[in-house]
Amino acid sequence: MAETPRDALDRLSLARGTSLSALSRMLGRNVAYLQQYVRRGTPRVLPERERRLLAAFFDVDETVLGAPVPDAPALVRVPYLALAASAGPGAAPTDERVLRYETFAPETLRAAGIAAVDASIIDVRGDSMAPGIRDGDRVLVDRGARTIPAGGDLFVLRVDDLLALKRARRRGAAIVIASDNPDYPTIERPAREVAVIGRARLLLRDL
Repeated sequence: MAETPRDALDRLSLARGTSLSALSRMLGRNVAYLQQYVRRGTPRVLPERERRLLAAFFDVDETVLGAPVPDAPALVRVPYLALAASAGPGAAPTDERVLRYETFAPETLRAAGIAAVDASIIDVRGDSMAPGIRDGDRVLVDRGARTIPAGGDLFVLRVDDLLALKRARRRGAAIVIASDNPDYPTIERPAREVAVIGRARLLLRDL
């Protein structure tokens, strides 16, 4: 059976060696106040002020003494697409069917700098981004971020009808596309020949 707030207060006072009468005086109440609460259930619920003071005294969360448990934030459903961005020579794009949805805490997406409506997950294939990104990894893609900066970043691109995960940076009217694996060459293409799917914001790796 789960411990009630009254049982928790009784346990905490015994462990601290502090009487319920002394605790009642600390709260500015009559000496029988907490005795009646623990033994008779009167009051039925500790008022917020008393609960807060007791929680601070015992260094416990207020929920231990009966504070409402805050509602957990609603999780965000992000589509996991039937797409694989190559981290190798390139992968022919397939349809963007949703294989399933995966859930993320809103704060995770906020920390990654991505709006929920723009988020999707795709697989990574190949070794051109090794050792940091491996074959079989997944990436959280921000489809709302399609502008390649001069300083560059990690993007999912479609070039020559091939889908790839690469480091891309803008140089004038061209896009420089590079791999992390030195065995793969860096290429440069006119910006009009490169379709930016989105920026890779977060690496997802199954352990």
